[in-house]
Amino acid sequence: MIIHCTQKLAKKLPDVSTTAHTETSPLGSWHANLYTIDRRNCVLFCHDTTRYTIFIPGLRKAQFVELGRWLKEAFTASLAYMGMEDSQVSRAELALGAVQYDTKTNRSVLGSLNQMKFMLDARVAKVEDVMLLNPLSVTRWLCHYPVNIKGKSGFWMADDAMMERVEVL
Repeated sequence: MIIHCTQKLAKKLPDVSTTAHTETSPLGSWHANLYTIDRRNCVLFCHDTTRYTIFIPGLRKAQFVELGRWLKEAFTASLAYMGMEDSQVSRAELALGAVQYDTKTNRSVLGSLNQMKFMLDARVAKVEDVMLLNPLSVTRWLCHYPVNIKGKSGFWMADDAMMERVEVL
């Protein structure tokens, strides 16, 4: 699994390559950006092809070393939260593979991340602190939104697209 990081996030991570890695995971790669919300480090991940979005709030400095593990746990928990069978969740976790970081980002995916950040801001405005939000609930809410990609026809729901992708593993 490759995580394409913004420069802001790459500064907090160990061993980030400036050259693009070759994807080996059947699920594909992700983009990630670091946001500061209520003085807390929050990371949004966006799957490159489905635009499935994962929200992880309140990361501390020591947790950035294992950011890949945090993404895997949040991803598998979100699939289970949406009702996917345990065997499929396990297959999805295995399909992610080892984590590699690079800084080769795609403007289209970063645009989707920015759109999700605006939606997240609306959700955060309703609570006193970002840590009061349930990350699984926020992830579900962000993923159940119609998306499209420039150059591809039609709209789809990010959660449905990811579920279909995991089911064929």
